[in-house]
Amino acid sequence: MAVAIDQPVADFQAPATSGQTVSLSSLKGKQVVLYFYPKDSTPGCTTEGQGFRDQYKAFQAANTEIFGISRDGLKSHENFKCKQEFPFELISDKDESVCQLFDVIKLKKLYGKEYMGVDRSTFLIDKDGVLRQEWRAVKVPGHVDAVLAAAQALSKA
Repeated sequence: MAVAIDQPVADFQAPATSGQTVSLSSLKGKQVVLYFYPKDSTPGCTTEGQGFRDQYKAFQAANTEIFGISRDGLKSHENFKCKQEFPFELISDKDESVCQLFDVIKLKKLYGKEYMGVDRSTFLIDKDGVLRQEWRAVKVPGHVDAVLAAAQALSKA
């Protein structure tokens, strides 16, 4: 079953950079931003990740953890994270289980060719594990600022 606003998000476990395994249940007490992106080291994904990197301290001040998620493997994630100096972890979802939970695998088109890919999406989960806001079909410019504003407002609520 896919996630829904104002409903608890099912717990999941997935491998992440720095040798971690991330589970939603282990993050109780903190707000969580999960941003799904198509591919490591591509222009849009790099720009989006840099936005989260540059606002990282402000997210931390709002008691919010950030995780980037794509279907890329851990080696690719480690290289991307290191090169861009991301202070947050990247989750590898090769089996698409987390992508399916959040319903972000969509039919896409590139140069007239159709394929199934990750729809750039972001989800804000409150400290009790309840989905509070979602952004789908995200356009990168201004997106991180919108997510930060929502995280700050939620942390004050």
